[in-house]
Amino acid sequence: MLNIVESLPARGLVAVDGVDGAGKTTFCDELARVLRARGREVVRASVDDFHHPRAIRWQRGRTSPEGFFLDSYDYERFTGHLLTPFAGGRPFRRASHDLETDEYVDPPAEIASPDALLLVDGIFLHRDELVGRWDFSVFLDVDFEVSVARMAVRDGSPSDPDDPRNRRYVEGQRLYLARCDPAGRADLVVDHNAHRPPNRYPA
Repeated sequence: MLNIVESLPARGLVAVDGVDGAGKTTFCDELARVLRARGREVVRASVDDFHHPRAIRWQRGRTSPEGFFLDSYDYERFTGHLLTPFAGGRPFRRASHDLETDEYVDPPAEIASPDALLLVDGIFLHRDELVGRWDFSVFLDVDFEVSVARMAVRDGSPSDPDDPRNRRYVEGQRLYLARCDPAGRADLVVDHNAHRPPNRYPA
């Protein structure tokens, strides 16, 4: 964790990418803890708070891998509500959609100090329309056999990556890996296969 902290910019936008089950949220929370202990201001956010409504997410079919890759997230709102205003020192919002209610939301605007770091977790963060937004980015490299097993423990989903019920998600993420090469685009690649919850890192 220390080498990652020392690699981060003084301020700006940082992405932590990886497939579902890679451990992105825990990794980011631990990184934020270490940074705050050192006196840094960190704003945490997730692309998961910028989903499209179901009508858009499922427009290619509920089991479509291309639909998962192409239609899951509202990147216009993600950039317009969060990334662009934060980078410009203007008021920003950390969410545009509630996944549970499937409703758009309009949370209160926030503003950070000029020295703040925005730390964002999520899948697909090295897509063409996002890759140029980051001042620093990390890709957590995890095999599907490991990540899907983690998802099974967390969500009760099948633990086999080749199970038909996982097709939308696993094949959708394989499309992303093939088309966008996130490991090649990231500033730092971390092998995260060995980590297990609670994924505690030394400060």
